[in-house]
Amino acid sequence: MKVISYNVNGLRAAIKKDLLVWLKAENPDVICFQETKSQPEQIDHELFAELGYEHHYWHSAVKKGYSGVATYSKIAADKCSVGMGMEKYDHEGRVISTTFGDTTILNCYFPSGSSGEERHAFKMDFLNDFGTWFKKQKKKLKDVIVLGDYNVVHGELDIHNPTRKDNPSGYRPEERAWMDEWFKKGMHDAFRVKYPETQAFSWWSYRANSRNNNKGWRIDYISVSDGIKDRLKECKQLNEAVHSDHCPVVCEFK
Repeated sequence: MKVISYNVNGLRAAIKKDLLVWLKAENPDVICFQETKSQPEQIDHELFAELGYEHHYWHSAVKKGYSGVATYSKIAADKCSVGMGMEKYDHEGRVISTTFGDTTILNCYFPSGSSGEERHAFKMDFLNDFGTWFKKQKKKLKDVIVLGDYNVVHGELDIHNPTRKDNPSGYRPEERAWMDEWFKKGMHDAFRVKYPETQAFSWWSYRANSRNNNKGWRIDYISVSDGIKDRLKECKQLNEAVHSDHCPVVCEFK
């Protein structure tokens, strides 16, 4: 099984940048998009079906052109659910769950807090509420993958300038502490399982030629439960994909 997580920063824009050519070559079984900025009726799903992705599941934001997640799959999900049952988050289209046999994939787009303190506070509320909600969900599930744009740098190895002093949202102590707890409670950072000491990034600012200079952050994660960890073959960033300010993260499982 091959699964890709990709914040495309606008699915329609990414398609215009030859996303589908890249997708055909990469050929995952499941691809999870974040920040689709689209409603499902705005996408020509036949283009994906021609590549084998006949099944698609969406959670779009109420606000047009904002946020949103979508999961495309070559096989039908046995079960799909959207949101967390919390209106203030669900209106922004941030979580969709699809179950394939014993494996459940949560495709998530965590809020960014970079626009100001009010949104950072909203982000912290989301992290805490998501953690509580997920704890309850996990009891009902067997094998779980929680992937997407977490909008949080976990460790110093995950940012190009770890000694920065400006305290940006995404690299604040309270967020990183949440990530510490997340990975202490039965979930594992798939990339770190395979590469505990490797520095790699998944997002680069559009400013100051950051991507070409590899001045980035690792904020896109694939978290896996114990059973999935034991079947993990590979997890890495696909830096050659340039449809967005993020790059995809791919995991392969036995």
